[in-house]
Amino acid sequence: MTQRIEDYALIGDLQTAALVGMNGSIDWLCLPRFDSAPCFAALLGDEDNGHWQIAPTGAGNCTRRGYLGDSLVLESVWETRTGTVKITDFMPQRDVAPDIVRIVEGVSGSVDMSATLRLRFDFGSIVPWMRRSDGHRVAVAGPDSVWLRSEPEVRTWGQHFSTRSSFTVGEGEKVAFVLTWHPSHEPRPPLVDPYESLRHSLEDWESWAGHCQYKGPHRAAVMRSLITLKALTYGPTGGIVAAPTTSLPEDLGGVRNWDYRYCWLRDSTLVLGALLSVGYQDEAAAWRDWLLRAVAGDPADLQIMYGLAGERRLPETELPWLSGYAGSTPVRAGNSAVDQLQLDVYGEVIDSLHVARTAGIAATPHAWSLELSLLGFLESKWREPDEGLWEVRGPRRHFVHSKVMAWVAADRAVRTLEADPSLSGDARRWRIMRDEVHQEVCEKGYDPVRNTFTQSYGSSELDAATLLIPRVGFLPPDDPRVVGTVDAVRAELGHEGLVRRYTAQGPELDGLPGGEGTFLVCSFWMADALHMTGRTEEAEELFERLLSLRNDVGLLAEEYDPVAGRQLGNYPQAFSHIGLVVTALTLAGIGTAG
Repeated sequence: MTQRIEDYALIGDLQTAALVGMNGSIDWLCLPRFDSAPCFAALLGDEDNGHWQIAPTGAGNCTRRGYLGDSLVLESVWETRTGTVKITDFMPQRDVAPDIVRIVEGVSGSVDMSATLRLRFDFGSIVPWMRRSDGHRVAVAGPDSVWLRSEPEVRTWGQHFSTRSSFTVGEGEKVAFVLTWHPSHEPRPPLVDPYESLRHSLEDWESWAGHCQYKGPHRAAVMRSLITLKALTYGPTGGIVAAPTTSLPEDLGGVRNWDYRYCWLRDSTLVLGALLSVGYQDEAAAWRDWLLRAVAGDPADLQIMYGLAGERRLPETELPWLSGYAGSTPVRAGNSAVDQLQLDVYGEVIDSLHVARTAGIAATPHAWSLELSLLGFLESKWREPDEGLWEVRGPRRHFVHSKVMAWVAADRAVRTLEADPSLSGDARRWRIMRDEVHQEVCEKGYDPVRNTFTQSYGSSELDAATLLIPRVGFLPPDDPRVVGTVDAVRAELGHEGLVRRYTAQGPELDGLPGGEGTFLVCSFWMADALHMTGRTEEAEELFERLLSLRNDVGLLAEEYDPVAGRQLGNYPQAFSHIGLVVTALTLAGIGTAG
């Protein structure tokens, strides 16, 4: 694997997404959904696991690239000895079937081009049967069928279980390739016009971007992060995936490789607050509605994550035939953390519904009764240990962040009832719970000697999630315990100016060997906390540093290794981009939560 994680750009159609390398190779694509098995999996193995490369013959990485305006249409340019060529990559929002369109255009001179398509279904394990039909190359394997065509048609041939082509483009000449997937038992879907699709895609994205109400500092960075969050949205349901990838490592060569192609409740409040603050009411309402559908049912069955449509069963499987990104194994599909007890998610859900209600999103008839049901369950469970926000695979503990979010749940219920006394519910009951949680956290989760909140009761370890204490309103920003926590987290979790998630790792602490990089959203939380505690200049300096970590097209992974100068973890990561938007709004004096 020669491409770094940050060497990839994202294209997508609001139902799935592909990663395009600087070398012109699409190395990751799941069809037809984000969580489907990929047909290109070179990202987690090698070329034999599936990829599609179009580039000048013998060339390496492109000379430059970028998105066209406020869109997800990618343009890559190669300047070669004989001329200049550009490739425009995008996925039009689908009518029936998913399509990838790649338009090769000669800019100057004459450039010899090569294209190689290796389709490998089911995570790079199945070589399809290839045939010709009506000028197309058709690949079929089990339930999957893919059609490849070019306009004008170029010469193609099969070699080493791949489809190859070569052609030359001169100045002003264009060759468009279209790759279309459909279920193999159904007829081929209607053909899309690549050039009309390009025009419509640009119009659609520019129209969507035009609704953004944010006009403050770093607007371009905020807009790119919002576009990325939109690209990670599964259009049919409104669910937002944590990332479009699985098993990109948190530690190169390590085992901390997880499947993030699902929707996490932990993201809900920040997503809603950010979308509402910049004017995306429809997207916020769709996410709220997804949330209500997903969590409906017995409160005891609440999960930390769900599938794109609210699916509950996400069994974790290891895929031994894939060598992993940079040798990082195992490669996993599914995520067994779905079965963990994380009490903070009850607070996240209730806080999210409170944010939606106070922002004026029309309430559904059952939303408040659902909140009361969740709160009643939490009332009986908040004193128990859990696995915590970071999904540690070690023993359960009394995580401070989980307790703080239990306080948030009770607090939002009280505030809702105070604002609308006509609602059913006992505000006194939830005030008592709120006070009890607050008192216990301050007594058992705070270290008076070091003047900091700790990761869990009786622990000396620290946790970056405690930086959220002033944001959620548990304590005011000028409280000495808050200031002390910010200072302690920066001193003990700081690494080259960025922030780790928690103090110590290893089999005896979080259940896993090895370590990880700095966690980008935690670094954004640090910037927020510095600003809230009166150190705005330091917050702005940290924010500028974080902006500099984005790749050339404005994307961020989950983590960053400041020593190696590499992005790590699944990519692009919704949580990181949410953090960027929230911090930009915070520094601009715009609130993002209820």
